[in-house]
Amino acid sequence: MGASHRSAGIKLLALGLILGVLAGFTLGWYLKPLPPSTPTIHVKFTLDWAYQGPQAPFLVALYKGFFAEEGLSVTIDRGYGSARAVSDVASGLFDIGFGDFNSLVEFKSKNPDAKVKMVAVIHVKSPLSVVTLKDSGITTPKDLEGRRLGAPAGDAARRVFPAYANAVGIKQERITWVTMDVALREVMLARGDVDAVTGFYYTCVLNLLSLNISENNIVVFRYDEYLPLVGNGILVNEDFLKKNPEAVKKFLKAVVRGFKYVIQNPDEAIDILMQRDPTLNKAVERKRLLMALEIINVKGITDRYGFGYVDPSIIEKDIEAIASAFGLSRKPSLGEVVDFNYLPPLEQRLP
Repeated sequence: MGASHRSAGIKLLALGLILGVLAGFTLGWYLKPLPPSTPTIHVKFTLDWAYQGPQAPFLVALYKGFFAEEGLSVTIDRGYGSARAVSDVASGLFDIGFGDFNSLVEFKSKNPDAKVKMVAVIHVKSPLSVVTLKDSGITTPKDLEGRRLGAPAGDAARRVFPAYANAVGIKQERITWVTMDVALREVMLARGDVDAVTGFYYTCVLNLLSLNISENNIVVFRYDEYLPLVGNGILVNEDFLKKNPEAVKKFLKAVVRGFKYVIQNPDEAIDILMQRDPTLNKAVERKRLLMALEIINVKGITDRYGFGYVDPSIIEKDIEAIASAFGLSRKPSLGEVVDFNYLPPLEQRLP
């Protein structure tokens, strides 16, 4: 091979090396290796109830990709009572759940080693109530004595009723309880099979309206008018929390984002809800959602502390009220039932 050919070959080889280096810089592998992918954390989450308007923020966080953006793969199951969610999370059936704080206090009192704790309070006002009809002749809480009260077995309002009865002076031995399936609660009230029911007031009221019961005929006795109660919050299995503390933080970040998005986009939220249950009445579920938001985004509380947080002094009063009303032999400490350290920073939680 001649000198001119060898020179040309060397030039081509040098050019190839230069082009390779430039391509390497462009693709990013020459200076540093590609970062390892972050493993996806799988989370089993249970709602407190069926797929309805108040449950829409969690579905929004799922369908809008808020969980996925945090590296979480979340499955959402419907619930069967906000009291049952406590035991389901404690048992490890679910990693995280949406359940009633007051039921948690009772549960932890009787089961101090139970692996469940609340990491965010969503209902800063309690929706627990007794709902009846004027036609029944019940116009005051005391009128419930000698009557039949209906509720599903896992209903939080049924579990907390003794605290309410104690506060208003109802003799509990004069109450007859009737247990029914969720779908039959308002139906049985409307046809007179029971005299009153317990539940979340907005769920009961809207279900009765859908049964053509006049709004003027509906009577609501809210527990929080007599008791210092909060409502539902985010429950976490403590074994899961210990293994995945960052995942819990990311879950709460996505949930808060879901609530903020729903407040700004309620119609889209209901459209997303309908993907889970197309048989729902959109107008009814939109109204149910807005009623639920009234105890979630509360002026003077949420705009001060952000979503998920309640002043610990309020929590202490709630624990005291439940322990006293139930005659609990052991009152759980604040640290046993709640831990706000996993919430996003305040600026991210504010409405």
